[in-house]
Amino acid sequence: MKMRIREYQEWLEQWDRVRGWEQVTLSHTLLHAVEELGEVSKIVQMVEGYRSPNPAVAEQLRAELALELSDLQVMLFKIAYLCGIDMEDAMRRGQAKAEARFPDPDAGLADRAAYWERYQAYLRRAGLG
Repeated sequence: MKMRIREYQEWLEQWDRVRGWEQVTLSHTLLHAVEELGEVSKIVQMVEGYRSPNPAVAEQLRAELALELSDLQVMLFKIAYLCGIDMEDAMRRGQAKAEARFPDPDAGLADRAAYWERYQAYLRRAGLG
């Protein structure tokens, strides 16, 4: 079943209301979002090899990452509904902003090359590359 962004946001708000969770303050919801972002960060570091993964295989890490991204998304959508923001409209505006700012797909090639050059230099300075 496909889910539309607006439908998801409406479902989440109703789901929270039934449980009384819409009463959690905006600032505490933001703190929960930061906590979830930390969980995402930890798993990404395992995926990249910066942290030693638990005895989990790559697919298990991907499954854990998917769940943590979902948890983070819940908090972001909750912040949106608490502030009266329609995320579907916000995401459309974000798409238009990105398209207007970077209309040429090849324009970022030089930026990407410079990024990798700086990253490789960092690794060499750190004795890792």
